[in-house]
Amino acid sequence: MSAKIILIYFLKTIGIILGIVVLYVLLALILPLIEVSAKNDGEKKEIPIYIYTNGVHTDIVMPVKNDLYDWGSKIPFANTKSKKTDYNYVGIGWGDKGFYLDTPTWADLKFSTAFNAAFWLSESAMHCSYYKTMTEADDCKKIMISRNQYKDLVKFVDAKFDRDQNGNFILISTNAVYSDNDAFYDATGRYSFLNTCNTWTNDALKSAGQKAALWTPTDFGIFQHYK
Repeated sequence: MSAKIILIYFLKTIGIILGIVVLYVLLALILPLIEVSAKNDGEKKEIPIYIYTNGVHTDIVMPVKNDLYDWGSKIPFANTKSKKTDYNYVGIGWGDKGFYLDTPTWADLKFSTAFNAAFWLSESAMHCSYYKTMTEADDCKKIMISRNQYKDLVKFVDAKFDRDQNGNFILISTNAVYSDNDAFYDATGRYSFLNTCNTWTNDALKSAGQKAALWTPTDFGIFQHYK
């Protein structure tokens, strides 16, 4: 094969890769602008939930316990460093295990972590954080939902946890927790550039009949609909 033919194939490959990148960026900018409207089920909105972002990962924050579900029985307080039992809310997010354990901030991002995450090459995890109170701000938005909507949300979130042979959530033993109030658990599914932690949170909102972006890989795509 001549050098000219090799160069042509190389340039075509680069062109395809650049085309995919440009298409992805365009979709990531346009599709989040399309809002999926909230559904009104006619029931009283009596249960508070929150969407929260640390600038990298987004969480769905729910009451630790009510008459519909007890997250404390699934995600033991004892699995946090503090081991405190007086928390009122639990934030749960799904994402790439490498991102969660190795990338608490964008400054910690490594090429290998990003590459593996983008192309379905690593496992996923659930990040669970307990809170005593929640404060609404630019990074935290409160949403009131009905009991039936909360049931749908719990079903969606619960189903993403991987389980052992006894049906229990599987704790990831690591010191890479963010604070004394959180822990990591094994999850199902594969992270990718098409299915990010923020895509999952966006889908969680859809499952509960709440406003969401049509699709988004970023937290901005979610929060712009909750200004």
